[in-house]
Amino acid sequence: MNSTPSRTSTTAVLSLVFGIVCWVGLPFIGAIAAVICGHLARGEIRRAPPGSIEGDGMAIAGLVLGWIHLALFALAFIAIMLFFGGLAFFGSHWH
Repeated sequence: MNSTPSRTSTTAVLSLVFGIVCWVGLPFIGAIAAVICGHLARGEIRRAPPGSIEGDGMAIAGLVLGWIHLALFALAFIAIMLFFGGLAFFGSHWH
């Protein structure tokens, strides 16, 4: 039997690690790295012969953590801009 053992995708592991790190220490950059590594890992796993590379679940988890973090970051940014924009608008009209 000449079966090659499966290996875990390094980029999938990195995606999961960055997905966790973006929530505890490296907010925006960690989320971007998690999303990029997750997409790279999923592509690597899809292109490989079936069963030769594992880690799709880790890549998906990293993607989910990264995308949720980026979405919350975008919502917070929009809320802050609306708040300060409203202050600037109403502040200039009260004088």
